[in-house]
Amino acid sequence: MANDPAYKVIRADFPDSNPRHLPAPSLPAPDLRLLLANNFHLFLARSFHELNPRTEFLDNWHIQVLAATLDRVRRGEIRRLIVNLPPRHLKSHAASIAFPAWCLGHDPSAQILCVSYGQELSDKLSRDCRALMTSRFYEKLFSTRLSPIKASVEEFATTAHGFRLATSVGGVVTGRGGDILIVDDPLKPEEAVSDTLRTRVNDWYDNTLYSRLNDRRKGAIVLIMQRLHEDDLVGHVLAREDWEVLSFPAIAEQDEAYEIPMVQGGVGRVERGRSAAGRPRAARGARAHPLHAGRL
Repeated sequence: MANDPAYKVIRADFPDSNPRHLPAPSLPAPDLRLLLANNFHLFLARSFHELNPRTEFLDNWHIQVLAATLDRVRRGEIRRLIVNLPPRHLKSHAASIAFPAWCLGHDPSAQILCVSYGQELSDKLSRDCRALMTSRFYEKLFSTRLSPIKASVEEFATTAHGFRLATSVGGVVTGRGGDILIVDDPLKPEEAVSDTLRTRVNDWYDNTLYSRLNDRRKGAIVLIMQRLHEDDLVGHVLAREDWEVLSFPAIAEQDEAYEIPMVQGGVGRVERGRSAAGRPRAARGARAHPLHAGRL
């Protein structure tokens, strides 16, 4: 119902100017929770509020597309995914916090390895994911529970023997494997100019991380980062196997079209880059999200 706290958060996150993303005002609380447990876009928005209650969630088409594409990874429809996003566009919240929690909610036995450029960042993302999964909101949606036996900063496990393991580029993952590998910003922007540091990241991916997939045919890898150099990790892996690529440049450089699953069913379409008669589109040069840059 409209008085349900989760519904109020969704109402705040998805304003009336964009009503097609809203559940019906009279939706009973159990149905609302069912929506949140089965629509990653809504879950992502609600989880942001859970972890950042004093910060406004600025929804945008690129978040909807990103959420839909990540959920295809969970469902096994995409095995190799590259996402290129500018800084401060919710990529870490989406890929390293909400997405592992979402996967473990649907499959508590899933084994997930999460990698960032440094252990301090990896640990911070791990703590946020753990806080989300132990929240009252999350536990109302999913039966997944964390095990008290394995609850370190770097790794927490579920009672069904799934886990989220946080490590950094160059970190030791000997003897560990994952169903999903998430690589979130493997290189600092200032390091991209160094041939030595780029090669270090690429070699570690080839010789260490890639071998950690439990099943190379069925396992998934998500690489989400800002493009920094033609031979950064994105350029490196694209030269070796086929990947699905989702690219959101801060400024649109060409015509782009994306399909978005709608809450009420069906598929919506987002286009930017030019305008056509009878079909309004964002003008060429439109930002991925002008309000996100520098705020989140």
